Amino acid sequence: MPLLDLDRLTAGLSTTWSSYLRDWDRTLRSGNHPETTRYNYLLAAAQLARYLEEYSPDPDADAAAADPTLVSRAHVEAFQAWMIQTRSASTALNKHKALQQFFKWLELDEGDIDASPMRRVRQPRVDKKLVPVIGDADTAKVLDTCKTHRISQSSQSSTSSTNGEKRFIQLRDEAIIRLYYNTGARLSEVANLGVDDLDMSTETAMLHGKGGKQRRVRFGPKTARALSRYLRARAQCVGADLSHLWLASRGKRHLAANVTGVHAHRWRHNFAHEWKLGGGDTGDLMLLMGWTSEEMARHYGASAAAERAQQIHARMGVGERV
Repeated sequence: MPLLDLDRLTAGLSTTWSSYLRDWDRTLRSGNHPETTRYNYLLAAAQLARYLEEYSPDPDADAAAADPTLVSRAHVEAFQAWMIQTRSASTALNKHKALQQFFKWLELDEGDIDASPMRRVRQPRVDKKLVPVIGDADTAKVLDTCKTHRISQSSQSSTSSTNGEKRFIQLRDEAIIRLYYNTGARLSEVANLGVDDLDMSTETAMLHGKGGKQRRVRFGPKTARALSRYLRARAQCVGADLSHLWLASRGKRHLAANVTGVHAHRWRHNFAHEWKLGGGDTGDLMLLMGWTSEEMARHYGASAAAERAQQIHARMGVGERV
């Protein structure tokens, strides 16, 4: 099932809002924007429309809920405040950036508004929080839940097909986790992998990053074995879309492993931390991670910067030579 389902995304919106969002999506598609970007942009606009209809205290919100050309600066600011209250400041910031693009399109491409209501709306201030890395110990706990020997512990009432599905999901999840941990790839980059993106002979994967940028990354022998086992099991699936790499339902390995805060970006932060800790070059790290700004290199792994500094301090022996 595709990520972007316009019928579902625009369900319940006015005919005018729905029409504009479908036209905007056509413009985004013609500009070769990836599906994840289109989805996030359109979702923000749809959420604004639903907020105006269901939650806004403004007396003129009904008109704006029916027609996006009637949205005002006050409507957007109230929506941002609501997003901060019900979600987070970082989520509100993402919605702000998406709405900037929507109203810019309404103004410049469509010519249906004289000025964007976003022009004087300030971006939400987001406190920078350190994201803790997820190291070997916690990763090992999560991977342990993927061990296929656990199937033998299933109750005798379980059917062979149920056992087979459990084994398949375990093989798939181990391959996904190892790929995240081994490459530091973004969640979307791993999630959107196709079978043809893997080259098992060279143990590399072609990642499709932001802005349509591609890069090839290597993975190690353990990840290669996990992928190979998964591919063999996957080949037995009948009627599946064999162009897309990952099949079946989503798992919740962190619950079984009793590890909190497990998500792909923690392994991405960990990759940057381990790279810097091992003395890796920042420029090479940027190439591997798909970054164009050194600011991103400083941001990722920042939560472990103090640990790196302490280890270097101990190794250098500053203040211990006399």
